[in-house]
Amino acid sequence: MYLLCIAVFVCLVYFSSRVSIKTLVFPSETSTSYVEMVPQKPLNLRAFTLCMRVATELTGKREIIRFAYRTQSYDELNVWRELDGRLSFYLAGEPVFFRVPEIGALQTHLCVTWDSSSGAAALFMDGRKSLTKIYNKGHTVQPGGKVIIGQDPDNYIGDINLWDSVLSDRTIQDMFSGKTVPTGNVFDWETTKLNINGEVVVVNTQQPL
Repeated sequence: MYLLCIAVFVCLVYFSSRVSIKTLVFPSETSTSYVEMVPQKPLNLRAFTLCMRVATELTGKREIIRFAYRTQSYDELNVWRELDGRLSFYLAGEPVFFRVPEIGALQTHLCVTWDSSSGAAALFMDGRKSLTKIYNKGHTVQPGGKVIIGQDPDNYIGDINLWDSVLSDRTIQDMFSGKTVPTGNVFDWETTKLNINGEVVVVNTQQPL
């Protein structure tokens, strides 16, 4: 699979009356351009909330990788759009599927939650929660892998945060509406180190609120 052709990752960081916007641009189709996110703590997870802002102009029957965390042994935590349009995530094995509205060119706030003790898994799109499914009860996401973003053309992902707990429904809804909530304690898009590989341009701009 070719890596990202053109993508923009946006981070909003509030400083007084100005906002800092961090953008990653993949200017051409290549199999060697990608970005690795460096976690603030090992991904040894028995629960998580993963949130990101996404948009894409890809249509039709095609798989899209939204987020990929891989160890040498497994794809430990991957978020996908499947060939049939469903969203899914994988925890070192078969996925759990959600049939939700298709993500298009308008930015969507997407969150995935999972708790090992109950197996409860759910998606949130623009603050709206899916039904809850029971998935991989008792599982643990293993540490020691890499998180890679930027693997599909015309695919936009930004403001990625990951917590090692399940956030409340209200907190996720507040996040979507722009209210201040605690940033991720595993990945905080404002401060997480990004390792740039290949032809990727980093653009930082500041704009007034």
